[in-house]
Amino acid sequence: MGARSAGMAPFSSEALTEYERCLALPGTATGICGDYRASATIDLEHDQADIDAGIKLTCPIKVMWGAQGAIEACFDALAEWRKVATDVEGTALPCGHYIAEEIPETLLEEALPFLLGQQ
Repeated sequence: MGARSAGMAPFSSEALTEYERCLALPGTATGICGDYRASATIDLEHDQADIDAGIKLTCPIKVMWGAQGAIEACFDALAEWRKVATDVEGTALPCGHYIAEEIPETLLEEALPFLLGQQ
């Protein structure tokens, strides 16, 4: 976690304790690894099949990513999401990878109006 742009600075001792507690639960590490494995394998196949078939998500989607993170450096995030969804909005936020820990107030300001249908 500390190898990302913000290092360990965004994580309070309470947050780290909670991460450790959750990681110690049976099945957590297996689930995390399985999710990452799927995103690099079968998820790509399923996404490509949907793209090839012209199937797109039709629900509204709000995309947020860190301006100092890998998504900003490597992708046009909105263009990527528009390949798979018809109603996409979003923005890079002034942080790195750990948005909720780095800028929680900004995240809430962006997310709550969308989630409450007030945008």
